[in-house]
Amino acid sequence: MRIRTMKFGGTSVGDGEAIRRTAKLIGASVDEGYGVVAVVSAMSGVTAALIRAATAAETGQADVFRSARLQLLTRHLQAISACVAEADQEQISEEVSSLLDLLLRLCESVSVLGELTDRGRDAIVALGERMSCRIVAGCLRGLGYDAVPVEATRLIVTDARYGSANPLMEETRQATRDVLLPLLEAGKVPVVTGFIGATRAGVTTTLGRGGSDFSGSLLGSALGSEEIWIWTDVDGVLTADPRLVPEARSLPEISYAEAAELAYFGAKVLHPKTMLPAQAAGIPIRIKNSFNPDHPGTLITAKAEPSEQGVRGITAVKGLSLVTVEGRGMLGVPGIAAKVFTAVAREGISVLVITQSSSEQNICFVVPGSSAERAIAALEAEFAVERARQDIDDIRAQHNVGVVAVVGAGMKGTPGVAARVFDALGSRGINVICIAQGSSENNLSFVLDEADIEEAVRAVHSRSCLNGGACA
Repeated sequence: MRIRTMKFGGTSVGDGEAIRRTAKLIGASVDEGYGVVAVVSAMSGVTAALIRAATAAETGQADVFRSARLQLLTRHLQAISACVAEADQEQISEEVSSLLDLLLRLCESVSVLGELTDRGRDAIVALGERMSCRIVAGCLRGLGYDAVPVEATRLIVTDARYGSANPLMEETRQATRDVLLPLLEAGKVPVVTGFIGATRAGVTTTLGRGGSDFSGSLLGSALGSEEIWIWTDVDGVLTADPRLVPEARSLPEISYAEAAELAYFGAKVLHPKTMLPAQAAGIPIRIKNSFNPDHPGTLITAKAEPSEQGVRGITAVKGLSLVTVEGRGMLGVPGIAAKVFTAVAREGISVLVITQSSSEQNICFVVPGSSAERAIAALEAEFAVERARQDIDDIRAQHNVGVVAVVGAGMKGTPGVAARVFDALGSRGINVICIAQGSSENNLSFVLDEADIEEAVRAVHSRSCLNGGACA
């Protein structure tokens, strides 16, 4: 059986009209002879509304979470009325209403306890996908396709790291094949909740924000899909954020490695982990626009030809802090870097960029701004003895910085890429705080003051010949 896994983001299921459009896209692949597994996100804005309701419950704001329930019920009922056949509307409306009654009970429990645990938060935010999958399946049935909603708690087995759970790959593969293959062989269209999974004990978990992409890749690779299609609201992976660079262009093809770098450093079109299962299984990922389905989008494969310019795309992350550990006593002392990153890892803090001076007298690394103070406290505790001996002179953070990443497999072996990049920054008077480039040479990253990020992205994009015209 030829299988195609198709994931649809929040805007692709944002209202009744969008859901009907999505259902027709799914149906078109079924009509081509594919067994289709559809993975759906919550309706756009719903996850954020659920988070607000949960947060309000923690502080006892019953009027806020009750109002949120009513607003969500109204919105979902409107979508059902607009896209689900009349014969199915009552049942799906009751199921959605029941899920929102559960939201109310969960929020009331949180309010009584005065504490929102990560486990409780996952149970609440998972409700968005649980509602949308039922509506999409109902819409498909109205169009003549035998669609069934499937909750990914039956498919994706994870650890108990609530809020950002890690799939247990072999168990997930087996569960996915056990549940979905019989449905596909029976001619049914499974509509699966994205973003969520469950522990071995059956407790609901989530894969992190944007995790529906990851869900699609996990299921697609487990089923041996021909391709995994990620439907979003842009024409594939772009050379830069079009809000910063209006002339940004869609890339026809990129490699898994390039896509992973772009996603990790802020490109919102893909969850950073999406490439891993697909790459391991050798399955191409195609990024397409559900609002412009005739556009070919971007194909992500292992063998994408490097770009002639060397650079494939520019991306950026704001809201970061640069942490520096500095001291004359660090010179030639083994294990300093290990202690630095062990201390940070114990706090569960993600490090985006690392640099070290050749003299070994300082180590700099970039973390989310919200984590900087915890990182500093952890490092002060870790190096208390070295601070007392004055081997470590200073541990500090520079706030309000960002990272610009210049990505492209063709950068390796292409002379002059770095020269063009830094010439572009210098010509605009933009100061570079620090620079990092990995041995793969797929990514040249540099840290800037946050106020310079947008101008830097535009300058580098233009100077890297990505505008479709002459290089600036």
